[in-house]
Amino acid sequence: MKTLNKTFALIALASSSATFAATDFDTLDVDGNGAISQSEASVDAALMSKFTELDADGNGELSKQEFSEA
Repeated sequence: MKTLNKTFALIALASSSATFAATDFDTLDVDGNGAISQSEASVDAALMSKFTELDADGNGELSKQEFSEA
Protein backbone atom coordinates (compact mmCIF):
# COMPACT_ATOMS: atom_id res chain seq x y z
CA MET A 1 0.00 0.00 0.00
CA LYS A 2 2.86 2.39 0.78
CA THR A 3 4.30 1.82 -2.70
CA LEU A 4 0.95 2.69 -4.27
CA ASN A 5 0.71 5.91 -2.23
CA LYS A 6 4.25 6.89 -3.24
CA THR A 7 3.41 6.24 -6.89
CA PHE A 8 0.35 8.49 -6.71
CA ALA A 9 2.36 11.19 -4.97
CA LEU A 10 5.01 11.09 -7.70
CA ILE A 11 2.38 11.28 -10.43
CA ALA A 12 0.76 14.30 -8.75
CA LEU A 13 4.12 16.03 -8.37
CA ALA A 14 5.10 15.39 -11.98
CA SER A 15 1.80 16.69 -13.34
CA SER A 16 1.95 19.88 -11.25
CA SER A 17 5.54 20.51 -12.36
CA ALA A 18 4.51 20.16 -16.00
CA THR A 19 1.85 22.82 -15.49
CA PHE A 20 4.36 25.34 -14.20
CA ALA A 21 6.92 24.45 -16.87
CA ALA A 22 4.42 25.28 -19.60
CA THR A 23 4.53 28.96 -18.63
CA ASP A 24 8.19 29.27 -19.67
CA PHE A 25 8.77 30.88 -23.10
CA ASP A 26 11.26 28.28 -24.30
CA THR A 27 8.98 25.43 -23.23
CA LEU A 28 6.00 26.92 -25.05
CA ASP A 29 8.06 27.64 -28.18
CA VAL A 30 7.89 23.99 -29.22
CA ASP A 31 9.25 24.49 -32.75
CA GLY A 32 12.10 26.71 -31.51
CA ASN A 33 11.47 29.53 -33.99
CA GLY A 34 11.70 32.26 -31.34
CA ALA A 35 7.96 32.95 -31.21
CA ILE A 36 4.90 31.38 -29.62
CA SER A 37 2.05 30.71 -32.04
CA GLN A 38 -1.58 30.50 -30.94
CA SER A 39 -1.34 26.75 -31.38
CA GLU A 40 1.65 26.57 -29.04
CA ALA A 41 -0.02 28.91 -26.54
CA SER A 42 -3.19 26.82 -26.48
CA VAL A 43 -1.72 24.56 -23.77
CA ASP A 44 -1.90 27.48 -21.30
CA ALA A 45 -5.46 28.77 -20.77
CA ALA A 46 -4.31 31.92 -18.97
CA LEU A 47 -1.96 32.83 -21.81
CA MET A 48 -4.63 32.16 -24.43
CA SER A 49 -7.05 34.48 -22.65
CA LYS A 50 -4.54 37.34 -23.07
CA PHE A 51 -2.96 36.28 -26.37
CA THR A 52 -4.55 38.97 -28.59
CA GLU A 53 -3.79 41.67 -26.03
CA LEU A 54 -0.13 40.58 -25.75
CA ASP A 55 0.36 40.28 -29.52
CA ALA A 56 1.22 43.97 -29.86
CA ASP A 57 2.24 43.82 -33.53
CA GLY A 58 -0.76 41.67 -34.49
CA ASN A 59 1.27 39.04 -36.35
CA GLY A 60 -0.42 36.09 -34.64
CA GLU A 61 2.67 35.15 -32.63
CA LEU A 62 4.21 36.24 -29.35
CA SER A 63 7.84 37.30 -29.37
CA LYS A 64 9.93 36.86 -26.25
CA GLN A 65 9.41 40.58 -25.55
CA GLU A 66 5.63 40.34 -25.96
CA PHE A 67 5.54 37.21 -23.79
CA SER A 68 7.47 38.97 -21.04
CA GLU A 69 4.58 41.44 -20.72
CA ALA A 70 2.29 38.61 -19.54
